[in-house]
Amino acid sequence: MNILVTGAAGFIGSHTSEKFLSGGHSVVGIDNFDPFYPRHFKWHNIRSLQDRRGFHFYEGDILDKKFLDELFNREKFDVVVHLAAKAGVRPSMDHIEEYYQTNVTGTVNILEKMRTKGVTRMLFASSSSIYGNNIKTPFSESDPVENPISPYASTKKSCELLCHVYCHLYGFDISCLRFFTVFGPRQRPDLAIHKFTRLIDQGKAIPFYGDGNTARDYTYVSDITDGIDCALGKLKGYNIYNLGESRVVLLRDLIKVLEERLGKKAILDVKAMQPGDALKTFADIEKAKMEIGYDPQFDLKTGIDHFVSWYKQNEEILYPDNS
Repeated sequence: MNILVTGAAGFIGSHTSEKFLSGGHSVVGIDNFDPFYPRHFKWHNIRSLQDRRGFHFYEGDILDKKFLDELFNREKFDVVVHLAAKAGVRPSMDHIEEYYQTNVTGTVNILEKMRTKGVTRMLFASSSSIYGNNIKTPFSESDPVENPISPYASTKKSCELLCHVYCHLYGFDISCLRFFTVFGPRQRPDLAIHKFTRLIDQGKAIPFYGDGNTARDYTYVSDITDGIDCALGKLKGYNIYNLGESRVVLLRDLIKVLEERLGKKAILDVKAMQPGDALKTFADIEKAKMEIGYDPQFDLKTGIDHFVSWYKQNEEILYPDNS
């Protein structure tokens, strides 16, 4: 298959592109190098892909209709894996309009271009943030999600609804994949595991929100890409799947794991809980297991070992000012 991966130079996008290439598919990757974090991080993500047979990359924005016209005229796609988005719960509260433009309008642009070109198959990257502070755990795809607690979460829910409309009206096959706190090599520098690793390693204070009892279902990136690949093989109709580890780790326990791996004590800068942050995420993955064969393999400590090893190997490239 020839697969369009939007956000291909990002953390999950670069790993997903590698997964598809290893499976014998061709990949066309696009990315706009949003300045949310430094451009050289993303170039570093895809440097190993540039010379691989079957990979073609275009720099461009999903808000740029002319770019999308030229792309879809030049390339013929069997399926779109739509990962491009403005990410992050906290920054979305200060940039609501930008988040809706990129995440919702950008998704409309992709769906419309697919419709006019006869491409009817998509995997859409949704988020566990959709569940907000759901009282019932673990979070199931059948749970009501009408009460998002951040602009970012509301954009992802809006896009899931858009996907349903295109399935209903135009016969698209779309699966929406709700990712749960993905981590691993190439993780975005603003996310907790990457940020905490860097700050602990440098002997600097880490932001510590609340009392340490917030909890996340941390999911290693190769489990996510395996889930994406599984979903691609079972793409029919409209579906929603949780992709998580279905294990919950407290914030204070995450920091202990990082301290053990780095051999250094964390300095905590204790702060109040932030509005928009969920207290807990916890994936019910039974539907994904039964319907698409999803089977996550990594525990937190093994995943942290892989991440810290990658960080140590690439620190001078990613953070040249630290040396």
